[in-house]
Amino acid sequence: SYFNTYFNTISKTDCVNAVYTASAAVYGCVMVLGLPLNAVSLWVLLRRHGLKSSSDVFMSHLALSDLLLVLSLPTRVYFYTTGTWPLGIQACTATTMLFRNNIRSSAVFITFIGLDRLLAVVYPLRTRHIRTTTNAWKACVFIWVLIVVVNIPEALYFISQMKSCNATDKCFEFTQECALNVQIAGYVQFGLVFAMLGVNVVSTAMVSWTLHRHLSDAARVNNKMNVMLIFTINLLMFIVFFLPSSIVVTLSIRKAIMPMFCLASINCCLDPLLYYFSLDAFWKKKERCDVEVSLARSD
Repeated sequence: SYFNTYFNTISKTDCVNAVYTASAAVYGCVMVLGLPLNAVSLWVLLRRHGLKSSSDVFMSHLALSDLLLVLSLPTRVYFYTTGTWPLGIQACTATTMLFRNNIRSSAVFITFIGLDRLLAVVYPLRTRHIRTTTNAWKACVFIWVLIVVVNIPEALYFISQMKSCNATDKCFEFTQECALNVQIAGYVQFGLVFAMLGVNVVSTAMVSWTLHRHLSDAARVNNKMNVMLIFTINLLMFIVFFLPSSIVVTLSIRKAIMPMFCLASINCCLDPLLYYFSLDAFWKKKERCDVEVSLARSD
């Protein structure tokens, strides 16, 4: 029995080390790719486009959200590389909040981008007064303020749980008792992600129906590829990156939490590559697209 216990301990230790190493590698790659991609995307949006449209504003805040996530990843790389956390409870709480906020803020800003395109395609003339940079800024500021307000009690509760579980040196790894005590935030996040996914599904269906019914053949080809690419990416972001991590946290599936968090972090590398360049091509044709839609409807 002594040897069985010994070899089981060795096996578990090797497994944990392998998982830690894989997590550090994933976060390191995300950090190396995500930092320049999001920094350049944000710079181009501010410098080249000047935030002159609602899409520019939403996309810039999405890039900012991803950039904040990337800036929190060095601490995760250090923890999973060394297995120790010397920075204290406050630093752990701050980096954890940045990670959670990325899923929440990205889900909202991606949904805003989809709603903006929905209004531009389905209701181009009636919603011109709504799709303004001023309204976009108001919506983004409201989301950031709401996130900060939610973070205050959540961070205090997070700190109290770390202290009660004596997990000050294991920042991203709670005991089973702690994991059971932090489900409230998981339920809230799951509800938000699921609701935003529903909005994106409805928006995709409405835009697809409008493009097929109201646009001429030439306009349908020119616009549909750009517009539908945005909505397709929206759905993939929710289904692949946001929803799985929210589900495993809500259900406390401990063995899946770490892999799903690694998977969720990858979204910050794909946002600038896919969203920015898709929207960039669409921005250049936005006014013509609105005219084509209005002319097609008037015909």
